[in-house]
Amino acid sequence: MARLLYVEDDALLRTVTTMALDDAGYEVVEAHDGRQALDLLGQGGFDYVISDISMPGGISGLEVARAAQSVRPGCRTILVSGYASAQLPALPESVAYLGKPFRVRELIDKLADDAAWPGDPG
Repeated sequence: MARLLYVEDDALLRTVTTMALDDAGYEVVEAHDGRQALDLLGQGGFDYVISDISMPGGISGLEVARAAQSVRPGCRTILVSGYASAQLPALPESVAYLGKPFRVRELIDKLADDAAWPGDPG
């Protein structure tokens, strides 16, 4: 079973999305902010990371994505945001983007779509 770190500061969205990801067959570990995500990444073992870009606490999803790639190169990472991609800083090459609001099915499809992963041989 693929292990996934889901980082989202909105508790309701985190709970609903986690339930759907569990149903889709992922082992989901939740983090409520970037600091908690970095602590969990330090423990290792994630195949996927999904993180909101803008979160309270001073650590952004961009920093989470970089840490995920540092700990495990090739870790498939999706950053989500309510901002249009053109309004965001440049995302790391190996990171996929999904705009909010999104349907959970879109997220699950993106996780499974090898073409969604730039620089990743699949």
